[in-house]
Amino acid sequence: MQDSAGIGMAAAVGPCASIPADHMDFIRQVLDRVGDKWSMLIIAVLEGGPMRYTDLQRQIPGISQRMLTHTLRRLTEDGLISRTAYAEVPPRVEYALAPLGGGLNEIVKQLIGWAADHHDEIRANRSRAGATASSASRS
Repeated sequence: MQDSAGIGMAAAVGPCASIPADHMDFIRQVLDRVGDKWSMLIIAVLEGGPMRYTDLQRQIPGISQRMLTHTLRRLTEDGLISRTAYAEVPPRVEYALAPLGGGLNEIVKQLIGWAADHHDEIRANRSRAGATASSASRS
């Protein structure tokens, strides 16, 4: 599939139809990173302004120290958040949304809101699917 300029496109129709085929691998990597549950929660929490590491850890229940460190590093590498180290004793480091992450924040908040709004319905569907799978495996 090629566009009018002869560039190979990722797909003939659908959301990938306007994306050059040679960009798709990188786009999948970016979607994997920003679609990660911890990345989304960090981006949403940082909407309120710069935060220290321990404050982030308190605001995101269930995230381990290792996962928080790993995710902060990855989001910083992609330019979605910024890391500022202050030359103080004791040292102080703050994380904040970078302009690129700020643009993503609205999308993340919508996804989190959607998940919250549909929590009960999804939980019920999972229970029904689990019950169906259990009865099918006993047959």
